[in-house]
Amino acid sequence: RQVQALSIPAIHMHLTAASMQVSQQDFEKAQEQLKLLKKDPGNEVKLKLYALFKQATEGPCNSPKPGMLDFVKKAKWDAWKSLGSLPQDNAKQKYTELVSGLISAESSNQVPGAAAEEGRHDGYETIIVNTQNNITKITLNRPEMKNAISHEMYREIMKALEEAAKDDSTIVVITGNGDYYCSGNDLKNFTNIPAGEMEKMAEDGAALLRDFVAHFIDFPKPLVAVVNGPAVGISVTLLGLFDIVYASDMATFHTPFSQLGQSPEGCSSYLFPKIMGAAKANEVLLFNKKLTAAEACAHGLVTEVFPNRTFQKEVWARLKAYASLPKNSLAVSKQLLRGVEKEKLHAVNSRECEVLKERWLSDECLNAIVAFFQRKSKL
Repeated sequence: RQVQALSIPAIHMHLTAASMQVSQQDFEKAQEQLKLLKKDPGNEVKLKLYALFKQATEGPCNSPKPGMLDFVKKAKWDAWKSLGSLPQDNAKQKYTELVSGLISAESSNQVPGAAAEEGRHDGYETIIVNTQNNITKITLNRPEMKNAISHEMYREIMKALEEAAKDDSTIVVITGNGDYYCSGNDLKNFTNIPAGEMEKMAEDGAALLRDFVAHFIDFPKPLVAVVNGPAVGISVTLLGLFDIVYASDMATFHTPFSQLGQSPEGCSSYLFPKIMGAAKANEVLLFNKKLTAAEACAHGLVTEVFPNRTFQKEVWARLKAYASLPKNSLAVSKQLLRGVEKEKLHAVNSRECEVLKERWLSDECLNAIVAFFQRKSKL
């Protein structure tokens, strides 16, 4: 489950000869403004803020380099060290400008009245759920993190599916907000684990994943994925459990498990060979082959691909037509199609999670993850 590099807002970071140095008061004000941000700006931006703050208050980094396995501290140390001999006043200036840019970007992205959107469900932080025209739509809503799935998002998606199974909707749709459909697991799911708690992390992670996938296996209504952009890891493997997968031609599908010393999940070890044939499934699941939307469609993982410029219009017109069909007939028909293999899918899900738990505790997996972070730190 690869976590993709996070996007940084295009914020002006350079000083000009005419720009004035910020005052200590401006610097302190920026620190207070940062607390007012409603959305997480993403790990890369937070590392930059951390580094600039340390440079501004303490000067160049001269603290000992943390150990390679302490991912969080090492990332912070690398960010601070990368500033070299940048003067403290310049660091204050850049810190203040970055905070100002983040505040401005968030203000410009706020949509008046969005909280009162028709049919919107309350009680969610990482996803948006709304029901209209007999469709319950679940939108992964961490665009600044490319919709990477945190533990909180796992739980909120399960809650949304439970509610959607009981509401009056005919079909349920999952899509992503922003350029990505989903970039896989959030980096925080695999870092900052206290010493001696690796086994508990693996046990809890496997239990959460098993429950999460089970919600898709057991979901009673037609489930549609509207893949608006790149999909990675768990967001790809789950597609075999959807009834229809529509994709933009900008979407890609990538499951880099062996690259990270891990193994397939989401019932993909069973469903992908059935869907796309053993040879292509091996290439995708064993050798990290990234598929374009057209390739994914040609091999049966995607139902249909649409030009990005007309994607939303064409897909939603079709989904509204589907949602007008008799609800109970669709649900009963889906159960006939799924019921034959439901027991098998639960068994596969359990086995995949057991293997993953073993992988997460292996030296090979640990070394692969360390190598992954080393590559990222050099980018």
